[in-house]
Amino acid sequence: MLTMTEAASRKLAEIIARQPEPVFGLRVSAQDGGCGCHQYAMSLAREVGPGDWVGEFGGVKVLVDGESAPDLRGVNIDYVETAEAAGFAVTRPNPRRGCGCRGESCTDESGDASAGGGQGSGGGPV
Repeated sequence: MLTMTEAASRKLAEIIARQPEPVFGLRVSAQDGGCGCHQYAMSLAREVGPGDWVGEFGGVKVLVDGESAPDLRGVNIDYVETAEAAGFAVTRPNPRRGCGCRGESCTDESGDASAGGGQGSGGGPV
């Protein structure tokens, strides 16, 4: 399934701790990006849904619904801070070439990793 860096799990633990209502964990999903590729969505989840995969990273629970699971296999979530921006970056292995989104959130149907690593949701922190 997906993985998460220590920086991302630390930041998520901070965000979850500030919530006024109890939060079970982070829900991650993949949605059609319109070009045959995927966009990634993240939201705080109050409960586990039927058929959810549940993982834990640095004490933070991550939920993935069954429909999104195949599209999130191998994805890595990081938290990145630069002088210009800070946010979560989603890196997809095996991006596909020649797509309108510059291959950043696409996966080559053959699993070819020759295109190099990319980041979903615009190629940077989200």
